[in-house]
Amino acid sequence: MSAKRSDQDPEGGVLDAVFAALADPVRRSILMLLDGRELLVSEIAGQFEISLQAVSKHIHVLVRAGLVHQERTGRISRCSLVAGPIYEASIWLNRYSKYWQGQFDLLAAALQDVDEPISPRGDDARQRSRSKTKTKPKRGRE
Repeated sequence: MSAKRSDQDPEGGVLDAVFAALADPVRRSILMLLDGRELLVSEIAGQFEISLQAVSKHIHVLVRAGLVHQERTGRISRCSLVAGPIYEASIWLNRYSKYWQGQFDLLAAALQDVDEPISPRGDDARQRSRSKTKTKPKRGRE
């Protein structure tokens, strides 16, 4: 089943490239290294246990996705982070936050229940409070 590009998703190709680039842990690590600073390709490669050529290929994928700007001066190649495409991806993802926000609300309620104190006898405050509020069962129709 293939999806057609629609007028609602004019930047679909850009998002596809960004998500494909972010799918690899080495590329995500490269982006973290470039956060707030400019590095030489050799400096980036020194952080990984893979070849310089392999790191260069990862950087090339990031450049094509628009996530990294690479400037060459002779044999020296400097890289810097371009945050715009990540921002665009986050906007796209936030459209769907309504689907998981409810789960966060349930988690917060569950964690609040866990935080209630436990008495020295081992029964917790929730059980005591529930037993106090229990109503007597109805005895048939009147």
